Amino acid sequence: MGPRDHCSRVQHLLELRACMKTKKFNYDLPKHLIAQYPTKNRTDSRLLVALDCVKHEKFKSIVNYFNAGDLLVLNHTSVIPARLFGEKISGGKVEVLLERFLDANRTLVQLKSSRATKELTELFFIHGNHRVSAKVTGRRNNFFILDWSSDPHDIFLSLGQIPLPSYMQRAPEKIDEERYETIYANPDKKESVAAPTAGMHFDSSLLKEIEDKGVTIGYINLQVGAGTFQPVKTENISDHVIHKELIEVDLTLINQIKETKSKGKKVIAVGTTSVRAIETACQLEYQPFKGETDLFIYPGYEFKVVDCMLTNFHLPKSSLLMLVAAFIGYEQMMNLYNLAIAKEYRFLSYGDAMLIKYHEI
Repeated sequence: MGPRDHCSRVQHLLELRACMKTKKFNYDLPKHLIAQYPTKNRTDSRLLVALDCVKHEKFKSIVNYFNAGDLLVLNHTSVIPARLFGEKISGGKVEVLLERFLDANRTLVQLKSSRATKELTELFFIHGNHRVSAKVTGRRNNFFILDWSSDPHDIFLSLGQIPLPSYMQRAPEKIDEERYETIYANPDKKESVAAPTAGMHFDSSLLKEIEDKGVTIGYINLQVGAGTFQPVKTENISDHVIHKELIEVDLTLINQIKETKSKGKKVIAVGTTSVRAIETACQLEYQPFKGETDLFIYPGYEFKVVDCMLTNFHLPKSSLLMLVAAFIGYEQMMNLYNLAIAKEYRFLSYGDAMLIKYHEI
């Protein structure tokens, strides 16, 4: 591609990003296709494969689409019981949903209550034989800052509920303790308020089969925040302010990416979280990264690293849906979603998955 062709392409991408409307990413999702429970076994999920052609498979067949030398990147974050129920000093009920830990005693949270919560409001929670308290000390956009009377990490671990997404329309049950989590989740990374759901389809035997085939497995860490479920509400996608998330891409993974690319093999990201982390770290060059990312990937974005992606089916008007459209093209994405609905694939967190490859626009 010559300089003039490159400039024309860049201009085309900029124009595409500027005029993209949020309403284009709406679609009718039948309620009965929203998975309320996981399949009996992790690998029983269905897999829509859209690489060179479209195929309908069982998830366990995914190993057939990997080759020796490929790199499979997993997000090994772990889900914390992030939902608490307490009360204000007035007696009013309040629901707390953790977004992230800020430091030893402060957290960033979403609050739900019958009346607006004001700064300096005290909240109380029963912890064993005594009460613990938290005070509202500030706000960050739609989130509140809570200052706790004791270690908030211990409080959430002791009192919290698994933060199932609202579209499941049920309280968490015993099965969710095991299944709303990946098998490779790192217990030292218990900080996410939602699971990296694309990874929940793997079991230990399938991962071993993949490794035995000569595929390298690498890890990133992205703390999934509650903002991942928020729809884009602006008319133009480019006006949306994406939620920030904490990520860590270490030198080990960077070296694995370099080696994979040098051999002409594929980097396969499991989930949109892995994509966001890898692409953040490799914006200018392949280098480790630890900190916040506000990278918003939507049509017109040029991917730097990821060749293939495994992902579940996402909510209408979500930033995750827009990331998928950026990866394979808007028309292809809509065609695949319409096909998945027609074939009655299961959608969202406990739903089925699709394996797709990058299509450069």
